[in-house]
Amino acid sequence: MTLIESARATAVRPEVKDEHAQKFVLTLSCREQAGIVQAVTTFLFERGFNIDEHQQFDDSLRETLHLRTAFSGPPSYTPAMLEEEFGGIAQRFDMKFSFHDQTQQRVLVMVSKFGHCLNDLIFRWRGGSLGGELVLVVSNHETHRAMAEAAGLPFIHVPVTPDTKADAERRLLELVDEYDVDLVVLARYMQVLSNDLCRSLEGRAINIHHSFLPGFKGAKPYHQAHARGVKLIGATAHYVTADLDEGPIIEQEVIRVDHSYGPSALATVGQDAEALALSRAVRWHCQHRVLLDETSTVVFR
Repeated sequence: MTLIESARATAVRPEVKDEHAQKFVLTLSCREQAGIVQAVTTFLFERGFNIDEHQQFDDSLRETLHLRTAFSGPPSYTPAMLEEEFGGIAQRFDMKFSFHDQTQQRVLVMVSKFGHCLNDLIFRWRGGSLGGELVLVVSNHETHRAMAEAAGLPFIHVPVTPDTKADAERRLLELVDEYDVDLVVLARYMQVLSNDLCRSLEGRAINIHHSFLPGFKGAKPYHQAHARGVKLIGATAHYVTADLDEGPIIEQEVIRVDHSYGPSALATVGQDAEALALSRAVRWHCQHRVLLDETSTVVFR
């Protein structure tokens, strides 16, 4: 029996099944060292929790451990209480950690004139497979007001010009606070965010890029792809940082094409890839499956 199997056997109590149990997720990262899994599972066992899901990644190159454990148990606990009680263990192993309850993350979607990603997010949200709760759509154009409002979502038009960009970004942050937003999703929002706004939204803003980064930057990316005779169309979902399109990558989707695809057909295929990559990234983020690791990510699918 491996250490993880032994820990699970110790910590999981199959006979305890309370449908009203509170559900939590623990994520942590620290230097590789003995005793981490035992410390975590013992901590949960002693407080009456059952482990529902456990995943970990030992990065031998960086000599670090990344862990995600979903667990359930006494409803009297809160993430803040767990974080306080876990502090001694975290200090002993020099951990970066967080406890989360499994309430749905509140998501604000930003969009410009391309609506395929917004439409896909709405479809998955209404079908219960998005993993988060859409609460607001913000756009610098009026193009998709009807789509948002038909889904029962408030739509706020925040126009952006070079002279009003700072005011528009202040308005966005006001809306983030007003709607208690956990995650901002740039669903083909065609405005470059300022460095200050990127820092304000660090770790809680996801963008979708129309290709494998850093390929085919600039105007008419699918015309560039056609001119180069590409055989693969891709899309990249990543966290937003001050370095344009250089943020930690969460997910990439690829679709094979051939010489028969013109620019319009490539764009259609590309939109499918964008929607798939973005929805997965949103779902994994909302389920606390994405751990930042310097300039990259660890994703527990």
